[in-house]
Amino acid sequence: MRIDTARGGLIKRRDNGSVDYVSPLPCPFNYGSVPTTLSGDGDREDAIVLGERIDRGRLVKVRVLGRVRFMDGGVADDKWICGKGLTREELKLVVRFFKFYAWAKRILNALRGERRLTHYGGVELPERSERISIPG
Repeated sequence: MRIDTARGGLIKRRDNGSVDYVSPLPCPFNYGSVPTTLSGDGDREDAIVLGERIDRGRLVKVRVLGRVRFMDGGVADDKWICGKGLTREELKLVVRFFKFYAWAKRILNALRGERRLTHYGGVELPERSERISIPG
């Protein structure tokens, strides 16, 4: 995958390099996209990489650990969770971040005139067939 926003970054960029989103909080993990894929929104599929900061623009090979279910403006926009492993604390962080991210994206979408559904839909892990929800 390609890193689009390094851990601690505030700016999420579109595939063409323009600014898509400026976060009010630093991203707690590396945020990127998977080359040669296409999601429902027309961009590459999103992925996060847990662990140490990775510079923007780097291509990394990582293990898929699960998936965040996400709907953005009425379009499925899931995010792959990647890294060496997934601790309970990291899982809680992912859940809290994407709950907040959904709230912020709803506001941004409303300002852009988008009224269709934007929400966080849970986390799927390979060892569990059901979606899980972590309080927080």
